Amino acid sequence: MLIYGKQPVQYALERHRDRIKTLYLAKEIDKKEYAHLMKMGFEVKRIPPNAAQSMVKGGNHQGYIAEISALVPYASPFLKRCGFVVVLSSITDVGNIGSIVRSAYALGVDAVVICGIKEPPMEPIIRTSTGAALDLPLVIIHNVHDVMHELKQSGFTLYGASMEGTDVREVSFAPKKALILGSEGEGLSGRVQKGLDHTVSIRMAHDFDSLNVGVAGAILMERMR
Repeated sequence: MLIYGKQPVQYALERHRDRIKTLYLAKEIDKKEYAHLMKMGFEVKRIPPNAAQSMVKGGNHQGYIAEISALVPYASPFLKRCGFVVVLSSITDVGNIGSIVRSAYALGVDAVVICGIKEPPMEPIIRTSTGAALDLPLVIIHNVHDVMHELKQSGFTLYGASMEGTDVREVSFAPKKALILGSEGEGLSGRVQKGLDHTVSIRMAHDFDSLNVGVAGAILMERMR
């Protein structure tokens, strides 16, 4: 598994150096920093910029690429031990997923469940979450209705983001709770909404239709924690 970009790689160096197999440097760095990297217990290779571009298929590597051990998702029984879970229902944009994972980790969410994607692309999720996906438990369950049923069986109260929902500032949240976020284009399906306990919304100050799902998710998580 390859991650690249200065921030995600630096995050891995600081917190998960045991996961790093090889660090590729496509830029000049301070000799003292290079000597420090050489003592970390993994292979360090200098490579030309064109080779780095080929490795990341044209992505913005900023001179830093790391081969790390595969990120293994958590099994669904882990959710029973959680108090606050965020469920992504058919959100497929990797940038949005990474943004939500980053916010969830920063705001104390216990796990993020990704639904509607059989094999989420972990490498770009790690990158767009600036490395937070290496620390926040991720659970992959294709069918969102299976997740909802499992969470309800475990005593969770289900809250869904909807423009027609109750103002999030006016809601008292249960201790064991799950926030379900729908895709940016479609939102939550009617069937998902029927399975919710409550819907919540963010009231706009001006006549504006909606926020990006990553931004909306972060606001709701902050209000709910």
